[in-house]
Amino acid sequence: QAHVIESGGGLVQAGGSLRLSCAASTSTFNTYEMGWFRQAPGKEREFVASIRYSSGSTSYADSMKGRFTISRDNAKNTVYLQMNSLKPEDTAVYRCAARYTAYSAYDNWGQGTQVTVSS
Repeated sequence: QAHVIESGGGLVQAGGSLRLSCAASTSTFNTYEMGWFRQAPGKEREFVASIRYSSGSTSYADSMKGRFTISRDNAKNTVYLQMNSLKPEDTAVYRCAARYTAYSAYDNWGQGTQVTVSS
C-alpha cells in the first residue's frame, strides 16, 4: 500500500521545465520533513531538496539551487518540485520520501517518476 506517489515526470528538452508532484497520505505528509531525491543511470541516489512541515524551511543541493524549487500544499497533502533550466545531467528517476525527526533516515519512499532531458 503506497504512502507516497510521485508524478509529473516526462521527456523535456534542455532548458525546459517540469513540475513534479508528491502526493502523500496525511500521516506521511505530516512528518518532520519531506524530501526529493534522484538517481541517475550508473550513479548513487542523491539529495535534491527538502521542506519541513512545521516551519516550511527548505534546503537544496548546491547543484540544484537556483533552478529547482520545493514547495507544499498542506490542503492537498502534496509536495512539489518545480524544475527549471533543465540539463541533460538532470536525467534521473526522482523519488519523494519522508523522515520523522531531524536525526532519522528518510523512509516511506515512493516508486519514483522518470525525468529525461534531451539536448
